[in-house]
Amino acid sequence: MTTYDIIVKPVVTEKSMADVAKGKYGFIVAMQATKATIKKAVGDAFNVHVVSVTTIVVKGKRKRVGKRREEVNEAKWKKAIVTLKKGEKISLFEAGEEEKK
Repeated sequence: MTTYDIIVKPVVTEKSMADVAKGKYGFIVAMQATKATIKKAVGDAFNVHVVSVTTIVVKGKRKRVGKRREEVNEAKWKKAIVTLKKGEKISLFEAGEEEKK
């Protein structure tokens, strides 16, 4: 697996953006990714030093869709919370970073 197969996309919510100040960043990752592979992938992709990785498997919700309101299950997905070395940050999560340049 390559770096970009492991990291699917960043998690951008109010709660995750509050954790950015603490040096914690959230990503949706591949289900088969391990903590070691996530640590290496984030380090390589963003050129940072990862201190720790916490993973959570989020259960899919049941939704009603279509004209007949049939119930379907959303797929489960894996979230990784990555803590970086003090003083480092990922510019992807910085609000207004592009506007300053």
